[in-house]
Amino acid sequence: MSGTEKPRGPLAGLRVIEIAGIGPGPFCAMMLSDMGAEVIRIDRASLPDQGIDIPVLSNVTNRGRSSVVLDLKSPEGAAALKRLAVRADVLIEGFRPGVMERLGLGPEELLAINPRLVYGRITGWGQDGPLAKAAGHDLNYIALSGMLHAIGPADRPLPPLNLIGDYGGGAMYLAFGIVCALLERNRSGQGQVVDAAMVDGAASLGAALYGLLDAGLWHDRRAGNLLDGGVPWYDTYETGDGKHVAIGPLEPRFYDTMLDLLGLTDATLRDRSEANWPHLRAAFAEAFRKRTRDEWCALLEGTDVCFAPVLSMTEAPHHPQMAARGTFVEVGGVVQPAPAPRFSRSRPAIQSPPPSPGEHTREMLAAWGLSAEEVSRLLG
Repeated sequence: MSGTEKPRGPLAGLRVIEIAGIGPGPFCAMMLSDMGAEVIRIDRASLPDQGIDIPVLSNVTNRGRSSVVLDLKSPEGAAALKRLAVRADVLIEGFRPGVMERLGLGPEELLAINPRLVYGRITGWGQDGPLAKAAGHDLNYIALSGMLHAIGPADRPLPPLNLIGDYGGGAMYLAFGIVCALLERNRSGQGQVVDAAMVDGAASLGAALYGLLDAGLWHDRRAGNLLDGGVPWYDTYETGDGKHVAIGPLEPRFYDTMLDLLGLTDATLRDRSEANWPHLRAAFAEAFRKRTRDEWCALLEGTDVCFAPVLSMTEAPHHPQMAARGTFVEVGGVVQPAPAPRFSRSRPAIQSPPPSPGEHTREMLAAWGLSAEEVSRLLG
């Protein structure tokens, strides 16, 4: 690709309408935009108070699209959205069930004017069921899925950020569902509704664990299993400078390599039976406290110990592996993760910094087919 050629992601040519929201909706729209889709974000003139005030450029999940302000509660705003929907491939919304229908902008109305539209809906509980219209957040949805119960020390579950519900079980499943529906549209010529619920996605992420539970290979309690910090050789340890490292030599040969490199020659440490776990954990904790995190990196990084330093978010972009792959980029002065995944021919890229609400209203309404007179009426 030449220095002047614009990056072209695998979704180039796709037109997406995002009805502004928080959490998984913007993250899904970011994913589609990073992959080359043209995303137009429909903002409100005044956004609801979310308890935090994020500077525009720091609102990373809003990157890569244009912003148009429309009052969807007004007849003019609703009519303008319908005009946009005629030209769109995808619409994303994240309201509680029934909100878009009350605005006259639900799937029935929009698919009637654009039968090829893929209408993506993201909620916590789903579009139906006894909790469908109840308020909630990521933590509540993963609690109901069984996943929160499995995360944390033995005495209580711990919130794992909002990665499992909002983004993993929500946004990524919505993006996957949208792309699946687009592929199906190539065969049928018809759009459809994608009902992505964070509670469904979070449960789906736990598929392998539910299989292990059924097989009797997973204890339905925290910190008692192979991958939840139960075993001493899949955990984090404090180093001599108060930082931490992560080890995960699950395979016996990797485990033996770790013992050798740590200089642990006691034959009792080769016994990995559950009764010996307290002894192993104490030995590992004592060993890792003898050196700083950087000293352990010098000794163990790149070996088959399955080792990594526990880096802060400030440190992570500067690690040699991250730098070599360009895992982080700087856009508008803000360091942020680059688009993922990578492709052999396509070139995903961040198309633009996050926009201010309404920054592109006039130009995008015109570009998507509204006349100058219609745009003037909308803008007063």
